[in-house]
Amino acid sequence: METLAIRIKIGDREYPMRVKAEDEAKIRHAGKLINEKLRKYKSEFGLDDNQDLLAMVAFDCMVESLETNEVNTEDSEHIRASLAQINSLLSQAL
Repeated sequence: METLAIRIKIGDREYPMRVKAEDEAKIRHAGKLINEKLRKYKSEFGLDDNQDLLAMVAFDCMVESLETNEVNTEDSEHIRASLAQINSLLSQAL
């Protein structure tokens, strides 16, 4: 497993990281998305305090994560029900 030493800038700070080579693009993209949200909140709310901005971004990301988990749970339940129905139809056919 090859790891790379990279630096990700979030807000006005750089953070050194060691990441798997195959994860580098995903990590850099995540940093870019965080910075875009920081800029969005800064312009929308006129905030200059980086701690407040980072807290708002963290909160926003957590809400998105919870919503995604909720959708995934609903999808999983739908898939389970569909598979049970298919299994029942196959059992009847045999």
